[in-house]
Amino acid sequence: MTRLSGAVLLQAVAQRILVGYLNRIGHSDARSVSNPSRGQMGVGVDITYTGGGRTIKVKVKPDSYFGTDPAKVSDRSLVFYRPDAGHYAFESISNSMTREPGWMFNSDAGELYYYYVSLAQTEDEIAALYGEPDDIFFSELKIERDELRILPMRPTQEWFNSHFEEYAPRPANVGERSAWYRLIPRSDLENAVTGIRTISPIYSAVAR
Repeated sequence: MTRLSGAVLLQAVAQRILVGYLNRIGHSDARSVSNPSRGQMGVGVDITYTGGGRTIKVKVKPDSYFGTDPAKVSDRSLVFYRPDAGHYAFESISNSMTREPGWMFNSDAGELYYYYVSLAQTEDEIAALYGEPDDIFFSELKIERDELRILPMRPTQEWFNSHFEEYAPRPANVGERSAWYRLIPRSDLENAVTGIRTISPIYSAVAR
């Protein structure tokens, strides 16, 4: 198995945690339908589960800019422990070479799981744990702080489509491609879109 790294690793870890969380709260059929380890990044749907008698499609966006410990923030080896930046990062262009629109425009998911997470381990340690069975992965992964915000996708997309040009584009490497994101202050979106739910913590409910 190829050792994962960077955004691909963070995406894979987030999906594994969130599938575990959905299983824990009673959605036993929750599963990942995209596979970051096989290069399936930036697709419109990452997880599905059944709720209320219908299939719910979920797009997962992990964000490691959620740390609060200055010493860990300054530790360059903790690549997934960044300072809390107070924003959402939404993909507007999926591939800078082809100019393909980002998942924020083309996802047909019903929900966006925006997962803030601070990982207090090195990238190599996290990658090694990702290859372990669930009992080891969930007992040894060191998540200091996490929070899930569940956004209704359609209203969020409609708002973003109308306002994304108001925010400066930022480049980001996603696997082997270069994408562009717009950084949206949390308050801007949350004052405009209703129905956003916050659940915290997530990981401790899965790891216990």
